[in-house]
Amino acid sequence: MKKRRGLALLLAIMMVMLAACGGTGNTSNTRNAAESAPPSGETTGNGGDAKGQVGEQTRKEPVTITFWNYGNTITDTEFNKLIVEPTKVKYPHITLERIKTDADTTPEDLLSTGQVPDIIYTSSGPSYYRFLDIGIIQDLDELIAKHNVDTTRIKPAILESIRSFTQEGKLIAIPLSFNLLITYYNKEIFDKFNVPYPSDEPQTWEQWLELGRKLTIQDNGVQYVGVDLGGPSNIVRSLDVGNVDTATGKSTLASEEWTGIYELLKKQYEIPGFIGSNNEIGYDRVTFMQDRRLAIRPAFLANMVGPLEELKAEGIDLDWDIAPAPHFGDNKVGGSIHSVILSNQGKHLDDAFLVIANILSDETQRLVARNGRVPSIVNPELEKEFGADVSVLQGKKIENVFKLEAKPNNPPHPLDNQLGEVLSQAAEEIALNGKDVNSALRGAEEESNRIIEAWEKTRP
Repeated sequence: MKKRRGLALLLAIMMVMLAACGGTGNTSNTRNAAESAPPSGETTGNGGDAKGQVGEQTRKEPVTITFWNYGNTITDTEFNKLIVEPTKVKYPHITLERIKTDADTTPEDLLSTGQVPDIIYTSSGPSYYRFLDIGIIQDLDELIAKHNVDTTRIKPAILESIRSFTQEGKLIAIPLSFNLLITYYNKEIFDKFNVPYPSDEPQTWEQWLELGRKLTIQDNGVQYVGVDLGGPSNIVRSLDVGNVDTATGKSTLASEEWTGIYELLKKQYEIPGFIGSNNEIGYDRVTFMQDRRLAIRPAFLANMVGPLEELKAEGIDLDWDIAPAPHFGDNKVGGSIHSVILSNQGKHLDDAFLVIANILSDETQRLVARNGRVPSIVNPELEKEFGADVSVLQGKKIENVFKLEAKPNNPPHPLDNQLGEVLSQAAEEIALNGKDVNSALRGAEEESNRIIEAWEKTRP
């Protein structure tokens, strides 16, 4: 309760500061409309077209829109190529200014300095809840109607996922791309141990585990790890179960889905040589890219493509390729949504909306695809251009990115980050302390429910 009262006080201070600078979001919008109105006698563009493009008024007064990244990565190159340049072409009166902060800067830290970004770039998940709790997310539905934006262009799985974060099903973000899971494999290790490369047909998690077993080998003092399936929070993206039952408000860890996930992990931990000499039970991209002793790694596209590109730029070649993501027999793959949200305290709300709505244009989404991100709109033609401008993806099996059906995110909950830590602790109990799956899950379920109940008591 103290934390929420503190946050409420912070927001109250911020509102006073904003009022002193020229008014609330409503009065700012009125001022913005006046500033953006064309001079007398000039005409304006239409409100949009059938493809969801946002119309624009001619010869508007210049405005500066601030942009802040929280929780995921967008390089300066990507920011300029995917956001700044498309905006300048369509809306030359808008200048985008990036707010740069340390990686550990929280939204509360930023707001305490008096800075309220117009646009926030983040991922779907707990980040959405964080900004909803602070109270600065702008509901986009009215702006979408006002500017005649066609949201049916957004992939249904993405649209459903974004709307699931509010009980009213509001659209609170515009998606830039869908960060899907994919399977990376090091061909050098397969060659070293004379194991055939993975199939280009989708394989189940169990099949990937069995293939990895063949490559978990110690050779000349080096322990090679055949596969790291990732932790429980990674694997569950292939299923339709969240951390909290939306009907009961209780933990879902007693379900068959979670039992199956931990039984799979137990088999992984039991492979001789999988658990490291320092009790490692998980292996990151460094083990794959630099140590070169992890053969197979299911991971997000954005987690690996950029670093692999940087590795190549350093003159270090790694012989790798991609296969379809693991699944549970239904050929479905999960991911996260890289998206932008608007602050409801911005001084130029309509102009900021024009910036983010332009992300859904065919032109911008083509840039998204060509730069190694999965487009957020329904346009199969764009998939053919995936990775065309990324040197490290040349010659790779790009078609394997799209062989599974992208599914909506699992039912979200504000406590997903904290409950995810409980999931990891249960995995450690199985891997390092020899607990059986049922015992580990019972303990994790009790701890999860304790966290949920404590949180419920703090809610208004």
